[in-house]
Amino acid sequence: MQRYYAGNVPDNVSGINRSSKRYIANNNEKDSEITQHLLALAARWKRFGYRRLHIMLKRENININHKRTYRLYKSAGLILKKRSKKKKYEKRGMPERNFTKANSRWSMDFVSDRTRYGANIRILTLIDEATRECLALEADSSLSGRRVCAVLNNVAIFRGMPKEILTDNGSELTSNYMNAWAYDHKVAHIFTVPGKPTQNGYIESFNGKLRDECLNQHWFKNLTEAKKTIEDWRQSYNKI
Repeated sequence: MQRYYAGNVPDNVSGINRSSKRYIANNNEKDSEITQHLLALAARWKRFGYRRLHIMLKRENININHKRTYRLYKSAGLILKKRSKKKKYEKRGMPERNFTKANSRWSMDFVSDRTRYGANIRILTLIDEATRECLALEADSSLSGRRVCAVLNNVAIFRGMPKEILTDNGSELTSNYMNAWAYDHKVAHIFTVPGKPTQNGYIESFNGKLRDECLNQHWFKNLTEAKKTIEDWRQSYNKI
């Protein structure tokens, strides 16, 4: 009887030529179900990448490895196209950041939009740099320095006062109201250098997500609808 050892097995031991062998993957009904969930989530959250969709799947009690999520995400053609920058920006300096505790520093800025009928919408964005939580999204047709201080006070009722607050040099943020608010509450108010928004990189990054995932996905009929939609997005953002 002829014997074969490891490394000495002939190609036709199974009666099939080696060149004709192919691996045929079994259809996985579970993968199909998960893909349908991904498609439904991606239809609602159009600018979410696979990492954030993976978290959304977990909320629906679909506990799979993130690598599997990415494989299904990619095979479903859901990969987002990266928007290439037309201009390269040199790296600039920014205020020191080594915060690990909440309320070490808040960052604040403004974002603008319009309703479908052309009415202005101005949004005050406020985040905690340590936790990256969005503390407030105050939307209105206009926002004065006094209104900004009122928003900060409302947030502080539940959060406490920050040690520092970082903003640009907008008129509302350099107003007498803001100056008095920072002095009265012993909050250090730090301003970025004019023309260098990257010095407030955390809020700039957040503003990009707000515009990409919320403002660009809706065409608001009026200010009331805008306020509700923006606040719903804020609450969802903080849960992810």
